[in-house]
Amino acid sequence: MKIAIINGPNLNLLGKREPEVYGSQTFEMYLEELRKEFPDVAFDYFQSNVEGELVNFIHDSGFTHDGIILNGGAYTHTSVAIRDAIAGIRTRVVEVHISNIYAREEFRHTSLTAAKAVGVITGLGMKGYALAVRFFLP
Repeated sequence: MKIAIINGPNLNLLGKREPEVYGSQTFEMYLEELRKEFPDVAFDYFQSNVEGELVNFIHDSGFTHDGIILNGGAYTHTSVAIRDAIAGIRTRVVEVHISNIYAREEFRHTSLTAAKAVGVITGLGMKGYALAVRFFLP
């Protein structure tokens, strides 16, 4: 089982950015926990603050992986390009958000990418990534 985890803009600041919303753990620390919890899963992790780099990684992993977990960050609410990238690949995508986007500012209530994802997990903290992994397991 091969799963790509793709995090968008500002998620490189996890552990530092708004700890009351996102917690105090870096994603790299959490990824080690995921690898221990799911030893039979090969994880490829990519984070970028650049929309085109995210699109390229979706293209690259969208035909070679068993699943993609995508937290598009702010691009969730603005990126037609990422939506189209998801629509153009074979691999299923689960959209994950650490915070509950529906409990935040109104502009965050709309996800342009959710309609092309197989499902959305929002507001369960980092545990949302583990739930997405479980979805892809046989």
